[in-house]
Amino acid sequence: MAVAELWETLKQAILAYTGLSPTAFFTAVAVAAALYHVVSGIFAPPPPPRQRPREEPEAEPLPPPVQLGEVDEEELRQYDGSDPKKPLLMAIKGQIYDVTQSRMFYGPGGPYALFAGKDASRALAKMSFEPQDLNGDTSGLGPFELDALQDWEYKFMSKYVKVGTIKKAAPAEDGTTSKSPETNEAVTTEAETEKAPEHKPREVSSEEVKEKEATADAVSAES
Repeated sequence: MAVAELWETLKQAILAYTGLSPTAFFTAVAVAAALYHVVSGIFAPPPPPRQRPREEPEAEPLPPPVQLGEVDEEELRQYDGSDPKKPLLMAIKGQIYDVTQSRMFYGPGGPYALFAGKDASRALAKMSFEPQDLNGDTSGLGPFELDALQDWEYKFMSKYVKVGTIKKAAPAEDGTTSKSPETNEAVTTEAETEKAPEHKPREVSSEEVKEKEATADAVSAES
């Protein structure tokens, strides 16, 4: 009821102020709004150009892997990522691989940075980060640890380039020397090595022979 009364009041107001019927009034308002939209679109300034997204600088291509050949563990430590100009290397089971492309993992600050520049076979097999396990000694590993190490090796062989091997330590020379003679053995001296002088038979005189013969005859006579 109140809505109907409000509508009647509105129609009377439109008719009194504009002289138009409500239908004609609202039609005129709609046409005016359309014209305003068209005119404002024509004279409106063009929108500013869209800014192109900033292109990120392309990463420099990685240098080709450098073949090292056979190196010792001391030389391998030079490729632990501390020098950004050198490739990032690590070894598994004595085989050295270039892992520069995975610097986020094996480079400084990465989760596996301790393995870089070393043969980390034992650490990979045990998934250990203890300093005493950062070596290539695989003795005493269990079957599950050896299987884990084998999986790591397959991964390295399929993903990274092999660039060298770790030089095996030369076997220690036999340091044993000939034993000296035991102290209880007789030691010959120069005096003992010299031959003793030969004893020549003493010449017996004729008088001594006669005396011995006389003594023998006396003894035989008493008997």
